[in-house]
Amino acid sequence: MSYAFGEPMFKGSLVALITPFKNGAVDEQAFRKLVDFQIANGTNGLIPVGTTGESPTLDHAEHKQVVEICVNQAGGRVPVIAGAGSNSTAEAVDFTRHAKEAGAQGVLHVTPYYNKPTQEGLYQHFKAIHDSAEIPVIIYNIPGRSVVDMSVETMARLAELPRVTGVKDATADLVRPIKTRMAIGADFTQLTGEDASVVPFLAHGGHGCISVTANVAPKPLSDLHKAWQRRDLDTVFSINERLQPLHSALFCETSPGPVKYAAKLLGLCDGSTRLPICEIADSSKRRVEDAMRHAGLLN
Repeated sequence: MSYAFGEPMFKGSLVALITPFKNGAVDEQAFRKLVDFQIANGTNGLIPVGTTGESPTLDHAEHKQVVEICVNQAGGRVPVIAGAGSNSTAEAVDFTRHAKEAGAQGVLHVTPYYNKPTQEGLYQHFKAIHDSAEIPVIIYNIPGRSVVDMSVETMARLAELPRVTGVKDATADLVRPIKTRMAIGADFTQLTGEDASVVPFLAHGGHGCISVTANVAPKPLSDLHKAWQRRDLDTVFSINERLQPLHSALFCETSPGPVKYAAKLLGLCDGSTRLPICEIADSSKRRVEDAMRHAGLLN
C-alpha cells in the first residue's frame, strides 16, 4: 500500500531569489539573467523580494519593480510567488494586490515581525490579506526572525479560507509538517525554508523547499526533489550529503551576505548588499568557496 502525499499547488525546488544590485540600484540585467539561470536548471518556482531578496531595504517602488521583472522574465514558464509580507497589514494588502495585478501566481507572507501579534491577531492579519485579492497565499512561519510562531491550530483555521493554500515552514521543528498534514490535509502545500533539513521535512509529509542554496545550486537541488518524487533515495541522500557543507556555509553570516558572495563567484551578480547587511569576512569567503568546491560548483 502506498502512502499518498497529496497534490499541492506548489512543490519541488523553489528559490528565494537574491536581488542583485549595481551602483546601489537594482541590477535588472543581472536579475533577468538569474531568473533564466534558475529556470534552465530545473527550479520549479521563483520567490522574489523575500528576506533573501533584501525586501526590508527595498523601497516600495523597487519592491514592485522586482516582482514585475520576475513575472515578465519568467514568462509563465514556472510560477512566481511574490514576497508581499509586512508587519503592517495595510502594506501587506497593497503588495498583495500589486502581485495579483503583475501576474504572479501566488504571494508569500511572513508572520508580522516586531509587533508580536496574538494568534487571533495573526488570523485577522492573514484573513485581511486573503480577502484583498484573488491570489493563492502562502504563510511564512519563521519564529527566529519574526519572534511569533503560528500554531498548527491557527494554521488549520486559516486553511479553511479557500486561497490560503500552504506554508513556508522555517520553525526547524521536524515534527511540525506531520502535525500540519494531519490537521489540515495532504494537499495543503508544505515547503520548508530550511535547506539543511529538507529530507526529513519531505519524509514527514512536506512537498518541497523554498531554498536559499538554489540561488547557486539550482540543478542539484532540482535533481534531489525529482529523485524524491520517484523515490530514488540513493540519489536523494547522495545529493543531500554533498550539499550539506554549502547549506551551512551560506548561513555562516547573516543571509544573504554569503549567498550573494557565492553568486558573485559564479558570475551571476557583483555580490553587493545593502546595509545593514554588509560584505562578509575573508574567513567566511574561504568557507563559502570551499563549500562550493565540495558541492562541485567551482573548479
